[in-house]
Amino acid sequence: MIQGHLIVLEGIDGSGTSTQAGMLKQAFTLRGLPAHVTAEPSAGPVGCMIRQILAGRLVVRGSRGVLPPDWKTMSLLFAADRQDHLASEIEPNLMDGVSVICDRYLYSSVVYQSVSAGRADARDWITQINYFVRKPDLVLYLNVDPQEARRRRQERDFQVEIFDDPEFQEQLVKKYHSLSSMFPDINIVTVDAGRSVAEVAEACWHHVEKMRNHRTPV
Repeated sequence: MIQGHLIVLEGIDGSGTSTQAGMLKQAFTLRGLPAHVTAEPSAGPVGCMIRQILAGRLVVRGSRGVLPPDWKTMSLLFAADRQDHLASEIEPNLMDGVSVICDRYLYSSVVYQSVSAGRADARDWITQINYFVRKPDLVLYLNVDPQEARRRRQERDFQVEIFDDPEFQEQLVKKYHSLSSMFPDINIVTVDAGRSVAEVAEACWHHVEKMRNHRTPV
């Protein structure tokens, strides 16, 4: 049975992951290839809870007052959502021969929660609780200047979320730049996302074609 490929788009808020996910699906469709777009947090029960937290609508009461859940709780929620996402949506599509384009995946958890934690051992723990997560065939990291990303978010009337802090976003970029060294066994490529939507889409498809030509689905 021929399985589809799992392609992941990563980057800070405003880097264009959602836009490029849609563009990638169009590129697949134009070539008569089946593709499905999804995102994390997912549309599942845990994913919906996470989206409420990110929007600031779900908080917990602790010793420091009413705040969003801490990085450990968020990491566990994302891991649970990811397992459900894989079982209910990603794996079934892949088994049907449909390539899945996922807007964010494990690597967002590692980057965002590691920065939130502010401690060196956070990455190893987050990776461990995602031990059984399927490895993607390709990760496209959309690299964009934090100031440009912020301008884009403001232009599209982006809903402010708990991670939407300029200093925090700059720290995220630094962490994203080290993704390849953190995951040397994963096919991660960096795409200059500071260009036009069409140019970025062309670059993304170039890497997808390269992956498809060098990796035979199983």
